[in-house]
Amino acid sequence: MDLKLNRRKLLGGALGAFSFAGARSWLGKASAPEPDQPAHHPHAVEAMSSYGDVDLNSFNPSDFLYQFDYGRVSRLPGGRALREYQIVAVDKEIEVVPGVFFPAWTYNGQVPGPTLRCTQGDLLRVHFVNGGTHPHTIHFHGFHPANMDGVFEVVNPGQEYTYEFEAEPFGLHLYHCHTVPLKRHIHKGLYGAFIIDPQTPRPPAREMVMVMNGFDTNFDAENEIYAVNTVAFHYHRYPIEVKLQELVRIYLVNVLEFDLVNSLHIHGHFFNVYRTGTRPDPDDFTDTVMMCQGERHILELQFRNPGRFMFHAHQSEFAELGWMGFFDVKA
Repeated sequence: MDLKLNRRKLLGGALGAFSFAGARSWLGKASAPEPDQPAHHPHAVEAMSSYGDVDLNSFNPSDFLYQFDYGRVSRLPGGRALREYQIVAVDKEIEVVPGVFFPAWTYNGQVPGPTLRCTQGDLLRVHFVNGGTHPHTIHFHGFHPANMDGVFEVVNPGQEYTYEFEAEPFGLHLYHCHTVPLKRHIHKGLYGAFIIDPQTPRPPAREMVMVMNGFDTNFDAENEIYAVNTVAFHYHRYPIEVKLQELVRIYLVNVLEFDLVNSLHIHGHFFNVYRTGTRPDPDDFTDTVMMCQGERHILELQFRNPGRFMFHAHQSEFAELGWMGFFDVKA
């Protein structure tokens, strides 16, 4: 078994035959049509997926879409909200495609970590415990004092640290480990979304969090698996149900390592883009958004037609290796 086989060789024809140590299966791939075959084979979409299923009792990407951690809330003198969160770094093996396991470093035992949510002006207190085997920190995007930046305040295994700062500015942010080597700590799974709502709430919507990520399963500094919310092809197997004409709000975060750019394209519809979510008005109206690592945007759209609509990275290689799914629009 050639453990140095890279993703491009996998795309070249080894999909389905190649397996990593302990893997029960790999990724399926639709073969190119013969000259006398129609270009759109009826089973082509089904073939571009994975076989079997991961253990959804350990982590379910369908549930993760809608899970927000508002912390433990109390009131300070004057009525200001104090939100306290508990985050523990834990080494944990996670399943990223059926039968393929990745030795992750996690926040609270999951990748991505919990989506932290609050309101602009809240006082945040994040109690961090390093239960892993390597030094870690938490770096929050947004405003905070220098000693809350998660760069110099390295937390060694068995130690803890409390981050305290005011939630500013409103928008969609990111948190991640900032211990060197940075690319290793991020790629191994230490990241999560961080939402600060404006004091005047956004209009009601079906809200969901999509964290675009990937995994280098043979440690050659190239990703073999791409996903949104960790599990390749999950939303192909379990499409995301939405209602016709309802407002859908996507909190989209890119933390992909080893590739400079990631993207999202939604079929058959356009969406408003709120860059970093820090403005009340949209910056763009499009069907494809390109993002570097650490970029995040809020997308809003209303599906005007029922049926299944694909979404995926518009780097075809990423889509074929796991970063694709469907919205199932119900009338």
